[in-house]
Amino acid sequence: MYNNNNINESNKVAIHFGAHLKELREERKLSQKSVSEKLGVAPSTYANWEQGRREPSIADIYRVLEVLNVDANELFDL
Repeated sequence: MYNNNNINESNKVAIHFGAHLKELREERKLSQKSVSEKLGVAPSTYANWEQGRREPSIADIYRVLEVLNVDANELFDL
């Protein structure tokens, strides 16, 4: 059986990550479309990351680091 507390925590983390991803993108004055093109993902996929509906793969995260020119500490708000 699933533990609802873990599901809720996972959602909170995804939403926080997505909001921070959006903040970093906006600081760089980039559109979702331009970032998604540079990452090689569909605009809807990238939008879902920012909205906390989906999480990027490890490979996608590495590309995000490059495209947004941030280090992992900044991306993960550490």
